Amino acid sequence: MNTDARTDRRASRGWRSYAAGAAVVTALLACTACQPDVGGGSDKAGASDRPGAAEPDGTASRQPDRDDTDGASGTVAACSEEHLAVSSEREPASSKEARHLLLTVQNTGEEKCALHHYPHVMIGDAAANTPVIKDSSPDPGKPVVIGPAEEAHAALLVAGGARDEYEAKSITLTLHGPELGTTGSEPIDVPMPAGTLYADDGQLVTYWTTASGGALDFIMSK
Repeated sequence: MNTDARTDRRASRGWRSYAAGAAVVTALLACTACQPDVGGGSDKAGASDRPGAAEPDGTASRQPDRDDTDGASGTVAACSEEHLAVSSEREPASSKEARHLLLTVQNTGEEKCALHHYPHVMIGDAAANTPVIKDSSPDPGKPVVIGPAEEAHAALLVAGGARDEYEAKSITLTLHGPELGTTGSEPIDVPMPAGTLYADDGQLVTYWTTASGGALDFIMSK
């Protein structure tokens, strides 16, 4: 047998084996490229479903907050003159002079309401509202909340022994607004504890509180 012919046949078989192997590898690579990207593709799909995830334009989707769904959560509306009963009484009750008064408001409504800061009080024809005792607030900055039928108090010193005494036949009370120095109602007539009060420029009033004794402590020694 011709040696050269055998050599040619072996070379031919070797080339066919190599070509077949290359074809298999190419097919496998092509098949792998057709498969979905399980890892990366799954993460991208899941990311758009997560709250607060980035949208396609790069912005974050905002999920509604709980407070957005129930309005002004945790707040109580301010008291209004329509739902308050107002009274005044001298302290002590047996006193012949009406110098120390306890002002009381009662919530006659069906919902809780908030009293801010202190009442604006005008005694008779005074030129200005009665000054407040600044350190009489039980919880500075926090409104006093009263439920239906509940009461709040402010103590009023009609005369502090100062000059410029005058006769007063009326007391008006104006509710304070949320911000210091503002008003939250029209003037409310306060029932008089006596026909005539003798006021002077030493008059003072306290912040609102639910403890009547706590309010009176600030004026009874004056």
